[in-house]
Amino acid sequence: MRLLFLGDVVGRAGRVAVLEMLPKLRERYRADFVVVNGENAAGGFGITEVILNELLDAGADVVTTGNHVWDQREALVFIERYDRLLRPLNFPAGTPGKGAGLFKAANGADVLVVNAMGRVFMAHMDDPFRAIEEQVGACPLKTGTDAILIDFHAEATSEKESLGHFIDGRVTAVVGTHTHVPTADHQILTGGTAYISDAGMCGDFDSVLGMEKQEPISRFLSQIPLRRFAPSKGDATVCGVAIEVDDGTGLASAIAPVRLGGRLSPAEPEFWLEAG
Repeated sequence: MRLLFLGDVVGRAGRVAVLEMLPKLRERYRADFVVVNGENAAGGFGITEVILNELLDAGADVVTTGNHVWDQREALVFIERYDRLLRPLNFPAGTPGKGAGLFKAANGADVLVVNAMGRVFMAHMDDPFRAIEEQVGACPLKTGTDAILIDFHAEATSEKESLGHFIDGRVTAVVGTHTHVPTADHQILTGGTAYISDAGMCGDFDSVLGMEKQEPISRFLSQIPLRRFAPSKGDATVCGVAIEVDDGTGLASAIAPVRLGGRLSPAEPEFWLEAG
C-alpha cells in the first residue's frame, strides 16, 4: 500500500499549490491513501468548511489539524459533520470532533489515522503517549487495521522522537507536523515504523514559517506586535512524505520526502517512480 502525507497547508499560496498538485500526485504515485494537515489553510490560521471540502475533493482522504484547529470558529460546529476531519486526540474530554478514525483506502485496505498534539512548548494537553497507545491498543495493526498513521503535531523534536520510539513496531508511520520546516531524518525505525520529525509545510518558503517576513522580524527586534501575521503569497513548495507499506505486516518498507515547486530543492520517492 502507498501512503502519501502532505504537511501543514499555509494560506492561499499553499492551498492553491496543493489543490493543483494533489490530483496529479495521486495519479503519478498511484497513492492508495492521502492525509493532508490543513490547520493553517485559512489565511494561515485554522480551516473553513469550504477549504476542507476543496482539500477532500482534490484527493485528500483525511485532513488532520493541530493547535490552530479552532482559529476559524465555525470549525467548532462543522467538525461534527465530517468524519474525515480530525482534531488532536488528546484535547480535553467533551471537545467537539474526534482525534482518530478508521478509513478505507483506494485499494480496499483499512487505515487508522491518529492526530495528536505534543505538550513541550505547547498548550497543556492530556498525555499524547497514553492517548495514542490506547487508540492503537483498541485497533491493533493487522488484527484491527491494515495500516496506522500518526500525525504528531508537536514543537520539540525530542518529544517527537520519543513518541516514535515509544510506538515503534506497533504503527506504520509517525509523521511530525507543526514546525513547518522539512527535516532530513526520514527513516525506518528498528521496529519497522516509518518516522520523520517534520514533514514540512505546503507554503511559500520565502517567509518566516509561511508568514510575510516583516512582522515576525519586527517582533523579534522590538517585542511589539504591530499587525497580524499574514501568509506569504509567493510560489509555494508542496512538502510531505511518501510511505510504502508492507502489506504482510502493516509496517513500513520505505519512506522518502516529497518536495515540489517553490524555492526548495525538489525531492520525489524514487521507489514509487521506478516501480511505476
